[in-house]
Amino acid sequence: MNNSLYIVVPCYNEEEVLTETARRLKEKMDNLIKAGKITEASRVVFVNDGSKDNTWEIISALHERDALFGGINLSRNRGHQNALMAGLMTVKKYADMAISMDADLQDDINAVDGMVDKYLDGCDIVYGVRSRRVGDTFFKRVTAEGYYRLMQLMGVETIFNHADYRLMSKRALEGLAQFKEANLYLRGIVPMIGYKSDYVFYERRERYAGESKYSLMKMVSFALEGITSLSIRPIRIISCLGIAIFLVSIIMLIYTLVVYYSGHTIAGWSSLVISVWTLGGLLMLSIGVVGEYIGKIYLETKERPRYIVEEFLNKESENEK
Repeated sequence: MNNSLYIVVPCYNEEEVLTETARRLKEKMDNLIKAGKITEASRVVFVNDGSKDNTWEIISALHERDALFGGINLSRNRGHQNALMAGLMTVKKYADMAISMDADLQDDINAVDGMVDKYLDGCDIVYGVRSRRVGDTFFKRVTAEGYYRLMQLMGVETIFNHADYRLMSKRALEGLAQFKEANLYLRGIVPMIGYKSDYVFYERRERYAGESKYSLMKMVSFALEGITSLSIRPIRIISCLGIAIFLVSIIMLIYTLVVYYSGHTIAGWSSLVISVWTLGGLLMLSIGVVGEYIGKIYLETKERPRYIVEEFLNKESENEK
């Protein structure tokens, strides 16, 4: 049985950390090859997601010096999820298993050993799960863990404290390729594939160098993407709110009639104003939620490509590019 491993690393403006990331990954891959767990056909593939710095030049130089390193250059910036998908879909015909991880060295590279061991034991998907969030600020820890719980309430199956550090077998990658939606949220899509899965726990570190590419606004946008891409429960909540407001309106109608026949027609001005503002706010919120879904339907129907690969560097496949 061939056990070729491809590690897919999305990169966006990672020139400060890329050389050290490559050094550590080479050491890990060499050790796994010597142990006989993976074959010499294994590779580390960096995906350049339209970086504005020297990220692609560094990837190209690494490829020229060492066949272990490959590179995928996207035609423009497409975002982390699309870059990750581009890498996985490009390498799936060469890899028996693929591991996705970020370039910032926050994910513990030593967890790769446990992932490969569980793959060799028959798992198709192995999730890297954070054992704890000691290094996070109170705000980030509370909001992150609250988000995972919110996703569960919305009916979205996700792995608690798991990001995009995972191993997938060739069979799992082929299953992933069948999901054609343009609005990608891989943390929710991968569990939908099924197949035998397991977990490897690790502690997440601080970035080795550089700054995080996820601002607060990007994190909020990513969170909304996950909910609206995989759940219709927000629309159902709007329907329930509509029913509830209708019932309240009946109560208010009865109250208004009672006040009218009691001769206190001026009474109730405050409740009227509050009702108008409440209903107006709910209507605007409802239109926004419905509009979000309509926008996603619009993007899906256009069937635009999620990414375009401009160049693929892989010395094992030079004649197949």
